[in-house]
Amino acid sequence: MGVTAILLRPAVLIRIEAAAGFGLAVLLYAWYHGSALLFLILFLVPDVSMLAYFAGSRYGAVCYNAVHTLALPVVLGAYGLLADARLAVLLSLIWFAHITADRALGFGLKYAGGFKDTHLQRLSDAGR
Repeated sequence: MGVTAILLRPAVLIRIEAAAGFGLAVLLYAWYHGSALLFLILFLVPDVSMLAYFAGSRYGAVCYNAVHTLALPVVLGAYGLLADARLAVLLSLIWFAHITADRALGFGLKYAGGFKDTHLQRLSDAGR
């Protein structure tokens, strides 16, 4: 696939952006001398939100999306930087890394139609 073909596929670009974001989060985490063990333990914690799907797909999507939007870890990171709260910065970087890893792997924000009904899936379908 050539560069022009990639630039005409927003779903692919979003995955590339996400992979870059993941790399940056991991790099910054290491730069802040974050614990690798803490990173490994907390990396999958946001996926606990998937349990909300047991209460129904609409509720599941709301809970999953609340935890998988980049706004919250960005706000937490900004707070950490402004308040000189290193732990907040490290937690925000782990959270950011999780979300961007999900996006790079093709897991998007959810619609109420079901767990596999995502914004990335709709982008991929629209590009065909």
